[in-house]
Amino acid sequence: MQLVVDRTWDDRPAGVRIEVGLRREAEHIVIEVDAPFFDDPPPPGPPGPTLQLWNHEVVEVFFLGTDERYLEVELSPHGHHLVLELCGVRQVVHQAMPLDFTATIEGARWRGSAWVPASRLPPGWDRVNAFAIHGEGEARRFLAHQPAGGEAPNFHRLEVFTRIDDDLR
Repeated sequence: MQLVVDRTWDDRPAGVRIEVGLRREAEHIVIEVDAPFFDDPPPPGPPGPTLQLWNHEVVEVFFLGTDERYLEVELSPHGHHLVLELCGVRQVVHQAMPLDFTATIEGARWRGSAWVPASRLPPGWDRVNAFAIHGEGEARRFLAHQPAGGEAPNFHRLEVFTRIDDDLR
């Protein structure tokens, strides 16, 4: 399944294209990112689980299940990641869970590959959405595969998520 992030959070053309591929590989869902590299400063600390990663250049993939249970996977071009398990909108149950993730920066683009254990996905998951954030200060941009609209960027509007391809389950 291919998710294209090429709209702003309020549904305007973003002028960039970020591709997020999802595929089933045995007992994992593999997330593959191909995105422009905006050269924002990296998060502090070594690559790996990083709290508040959304404050940096990042691509995010959300997996939605039943009863507003969802998994948020954030990936940075510098190898940092954040995996959040939520039950209810913005209600974090677990955070900074381990993840098999690699990222490489190649000139003006970055590519990443994350292996999410299928057992970590929420029960009955059948919808997804993908987002990207980059820039600093007034130049900060919030992009979406399926824009959520509203008064301000809000990636937790679960009703706008896209149904998944059957081969992912």
